[in-house]
Amino acid sequence: MSAGPMSTATILHVDMDAFYASVVVRDRPELQGTAVIVGGGHRGVVLSASYQARKFGVHSAMPMMRARRLCPHATVIAPDFSQFGAVSAAVMETFRGITPRVEVMSLDEAFLDVAGAWRRLGSPVTIAEQLRARIADEQGITCSVGIAATTHVAKLASRRAKPDGVIVVPPDQVTSFLHPLDLEELWGVGDKTAASLHRFGLRTIGDIAHTPTTILCRALGAALGASLHDLAWGGGRATVVTRRGPEEPDRSIGSDETFSRDTDDPTVVRRELLRLSTKVAGRLRAARVVGRTVVLKVRFADFTTITRSRTLRDPTDIAVEIHGTAAELFGALGLQRARIRLVGVRVEGLRPTESAHRQLMLGARACGWSEAERAVDVALRRFGTTAVRPASLLAPER
Repeated sequence: MSAGPMSTATILHVDMDAFYASVVVRDRPELQGTAVIVGGGHRGVVLSASYQARKFGVHSAMPMMRARRLCPHATVIAPDFSQFGAVSAAVMETFRGITPRVEVMSLDEAFLDVAGAWRRLGSPVTIAEQLRARIADEQGITCSVGIAATTHVAKLASRRAKPDGVIVVPPDQVTSFLHPLDLEELWGVGDKTAASLHRFGLRTIGDIAHTPTTILCRALGAALGASLHDLAWGGGRATVVTRRGPEEPDRSIGSDETFSRDTDDPTVVRRELLRLSTKVAGRLRAARVVGRTVVLKVRFADFTTITRSRTLRDPTDIAVEIHGTAAELFGALGLQRARIRLVGVRVEGLRPTESAHRQLMLGARACGWSEAERAVDVALRRFGTTAVRPASLLAPER
């Protein structure tokens, strides 16, 4: 669809392409371009299939026995949910770096409302392309994005954008986009509902749109009939409900950054760790939580990724403490001229700030880093995100 008017098309549905299979292929480059199936044992089901396997009819939720018959030459990989969860958490943190209005639907998809990010980052299309580039660069996988004024249309658009694309459905083109589609595309239309609609000679979403609501309600019930008629005309939810998904680890806050060029300079890495620690600490304070475990993530040029963690005596939301721990973890790695692609800092084991108590130190100042950083928070809210920064972060700009 054309870009068209974008005044209300600010909802993005971002969906990873063949998520589980893509993560497996990323970590096993020799499988690139081959048929890959991620699933359970002989009697299990397919969780994900590469697009090469899908050409043979393999799809998610298919019994593994049938998938093996359809694509006998495919490489079958058992799922590693800890790895999938780690990639998903990083992707969701990337989304929240764009906008706090993120509605996580599963490990590999979410809705974003970018209306508040337009002036800062550009149009929704520009934001979508930035997201796709970052996810490809940082995680080594691709995603597709649908953009529309409602969640329902945005999700249908992302499905049409697959794989690795963007489709925009402006408000004045919603019906021309929706009406040619099969009616099974609508939310709420399963096999039983589709069979009922087919008995009335309805085949497309346009057919539903032009069928009187009274007939739909008589055939399907008042609630479902009215809902499908509304969706067929581009209705549906126009708001994003901020939430974390049930599968997503929600007891940590973190941030990571991919260097524009791989680096082996420890000074550059430590400066970036300071910037990330400052960002994470600010988010902890904004969420009114503290955490005890600091996690360092390092990704090398060959995409090999390692993590190291340390649990502190007291929970913290102080950037100086988080950075000090992350820097010590990095120093303990003893890296010699290793080319680094990405670093990340995360704080885990979160709890509400008011429920945490710090052990007082004999002779400690009445006011310390905690009060100083909270004062900085006030200044940033009033004067902008670059008003106050650690001095070492100013060096590149000088």
